[in-house]
Amino acid sequence: MRITSTSCICPVLVCLCFVQRCYGAAHHGSIKVTRNQTKHIEGETEVHHRPKRGWVWNQFFVLEEHMGPDPQYVGKLHSNSDKGDGSVKYILTGEGAGTIFIIDDTTGDIHSTKSLDREQKTHYVLHAQAIDRRTNKPLEPESEFIIKVQDINDNAPKFTDGPYIVTVPEMSEMGTSVLQVTATDADDPTYGNSARVVYSILQGQPYFSVDPKTGVIRTALHNMDREAREHYSVVIQAKDMAGQVGGLSGSTTVNITLTDVNDNPPRFPQKHYQLYVPESAQVGSAVGKIKANDADTGSNADMKYTIINGDGAGVFSISTDKETREGILSLKKPLNYEKKKSYTLNIEGANTHLDFRFSHLGPFKDVTMLKVIVGDVDEPPLFTMPSYVMEVYENAKIGTPIGTVTAHDPDAANSLVRYFIDHNTEEDRYFTIDASTGTIKTAKIFDREEIPWYNITVAASEIDNPELVSHVPVGVRILDVNDNPPELARDYDVVVCENTKPGQVIQTIAATDKDNSANGARFHFSLDEGLSLNPNFTLRNNEVSYINILKHIGTPKMQLPNWPYN
Repeated sequence: MRITSTSCICPVLVCLCFVQRCYGAAHHGSIKVTRNQTKHIEGETEVHHRPKRGWVWNQFFVLEEHMGPDPQYVGKLHSNSDKGDGSVKYILTGEGAGTIFIIDDTTGDIHSTKSLDREQKTHYVLHAQAIDRRTNKPLEPESEFIIKVQDINDNAPKFTDGPYIVTVPEMSEMGTSVLQVTATDADDPTYGNSARVVYSILQGQPYFSVDPKTGVIRTALHNMDREAREHYSVVIQAKDMAGQVGGLSGSTTVNITLTDVNDNPPRFPQKHYQLYVPESAQVGSAVGKIKANDADTGSNADMKYTIINGDGAGVFSISTDKETREGILSLKKPLNYEKKKSYTLNIEGANTHLDFRFSHLGPFKDVTMLKVIVGDVDEPPLFTMPSYVMEVYENAKIGTPIGTVTAHDPDAANSLVRYFIDHNTEEDRYFTIDASTGTIKTAKIFDREEIPWYNITVAASEIDNPELVSHVPVGVRILDVNDNPPELARDYDVVVCENTKPGQVIQTIAATDKDNSANGARFHFSLDEGLSLNPNFTLRNNEVSYINILKHIGTPKMQLPNWPYN
């Protein structure tokens, strides 16, 4: 703060002194700038100096958070013209003047009436002036000075972002950086150690450490294993006053999870397994499951199962269920207990996503042996043919044998077989079967021209287990015999003109036969000898017959009667 004097011949010097409390000291200091002041020093002659013009001002300080019963003393304004007679009046204006800061206008003492918070306002700008109480004229120009709020350690460090959730891969090297935490302190970083923060770890040792200056959290052990422990709760403390006794502190929690890496090979719980599969299992169906355990998770535990050898490699196949990570054993070919009662499979389970950093922990696959026991199932009788075709003539007598079906028990017991016909349709009632031999016989007279073919179903069951039944289709063809006479294809009415020439064909006659071609395809035509013959017409026999005119006919036309046949 600076004050200038006037340029009178006999100037009047006014000295305004600022007295402040110095960090709690009991004495006060004042700075005075005087003009034409003679300083006597012992042993030296008197020397006159011309001083610099103006005033030198110091800052005032007031402690924050003052809680005493009396106003806090800040400092003192003093003018050299003040003779102590009360003629000088001190005036204080500016920020907080009259409300926060009050001044004794006679003595110049300044006090703070309220508890201040440096974190809300760090300093106040005020103006001081000394005036003549009688004339109200200023004794010097108004000057500006600052009252700074002096910090005390009243704010603890705070973690604004906690609690934290963070991950770090398992098996990481010691010293791997996990997270950097930062605490802030609202106190004055330029004054003392109130805002100087030091970090330490309260919970989480010996697994993790924290840099006391930077707050960087690091792993403190080699090869931390997720499968042994996955979650850690680390408590970090930030303490001000550089960590000294009496400093304020704050803490936060860092929840650290070890993420998985593929550091565990798959392992089958057993080296030998046994599986029972009935011989009746359907081809393509799943017949069993097998699983290798892997302590890892996610894609690190994915695996593929393979049948690497064994006498059942061509009979069984294995696939991998991606959800359960199980090997699903399926049947590729039918099983037959009577032919082969067991199979041996060597099954491998291998990881599909390898991490070569941990290849020394491998191999990341395992092999087990699976013995498949084929279970004997009481199977139904087996026919020697998938279907049968038999033949019988239509004029066969009832009870005529037409053929035999044969079935046997495929099981080792070789039980006797009983035969019967499923009488589900009327066709089945035209035949009977011998229950012991399987011989099929006729039960009715046939007419090929009505029904030329019969389809029946023959069943066979074991005598010891009648519920096990097999079926086979049997087709019966009815063979033709010549049992139907030929018939004219239609009725014929022939009209002849009188001028028809001799030898001219006047009608073609055709016949049909219900029998097949072997017994009725060719016909012989002739005139009925029992009737009187007309010499004007002849009949020519050639599968179909033609009527010809032998000579000219005098009548205009004639109608021939229907011709009989032999």
